[in-house]
Amino acid sequence: MKAVVFAYHNVGVRCLKVLLARGVEVALVVTHEDNPQETIWFESVASLCRQHGIPTAAPDNPATPELLAQVAALAPDLIFSFYYRHMLPLNLLALAKHGAFNMHGSLLPKYRGRVPINWAVLHGETETGATLHEMAAKPDAGCIVAQTSVPILPDDTAYEVFGKVVVAAEQTLWNALPAMLAGNTPKMPNNLTQGSYFGGRKPADGEIDWSQPAQQVYNLYRAVAPPYPGAWTIAKGRTFVIGKASFPANLAADALVNLPQGLAVVDNHIVGVCGDGRALLINQLLANDKAVAPEALKNILL
Repeated sequence: MKAVVFAYHNVGVRCLKVLLARGVEVALVVTHEDNPQETIWFESVASLCRQHGIPTAAPDNPATPELLAQVAALAPDLIFSFYYRHMLPLNLLALAKHGAFNMHGSLLPKYRGRVPINWAVLHGETETGATLHEMAAKPDAGCIVAQTSVPILPDDTAYEVFGKVVVAAEQTLWNALPAMLAGNTPKMPNNLTQGSYFGGRKPADGEIDWSQPAQQVYNLYRAVAPPYPGAWTIAKGRTFVIGKASFPANLAADALVNLPQGLAVVDNHIVGVCGDGRALLINQLLANDKAVAPEALKNILL
């Protein structure tokens, strides 16, 4: 079997390694140029391809006639998309004789669309996973081939959950490939009425609304904690980002009485007081990427 692979990020690296380990001929990998404005904390698909002598391309738009002609000339049996950031046009998908498949970071049909892990953590889910599915005109809407679930523990950040989902993606593809390569790809229904679609997130979406209950504020922190842009707030005209936090905070309720919502210093600890009268214990608070000590914050808040 010959494949053309669209791939980026850690999921792209691990799933590409699975294809190679299963003996798939990878004729071309289409990836992205790293964005210099983005924090690159993940592995490089392009680097892996150089190690294995696999040809690569990195067009700004995968819907170009040039890329379509290049893929058509390769006559792939399969097309895969592993955390590639663009939708692939239907005329390109149709070039795969045995189908085109995507690895998505949720248990479809839940959390279709962008950054599904961050959204799952934000909404307080206790489980997510990886789903291999057939690509269609709508995002994450094709038949399901296989899925693997992972737990989201109460204190897991999105970064920690992402690590689990990478392993789940690897397992899902490894287990599904033998049947796929034999021409017996399983196809289960992907009932979109049972799920939901979410768009992308921007750093501005990490602003904290301290009037919300503490659990919701904590979920926001977990969903965007570094290496993502982080949950942030403005106090006395300065922007602060939560680097590390815990909840529930081990603070006596009377210590929070009469404190306004937002950042505060209690018993030499930085806390975030929320709308339900409860608080996050902020173990690391950052300003301009530098840690802020409780005494320094106290002086700022005066």
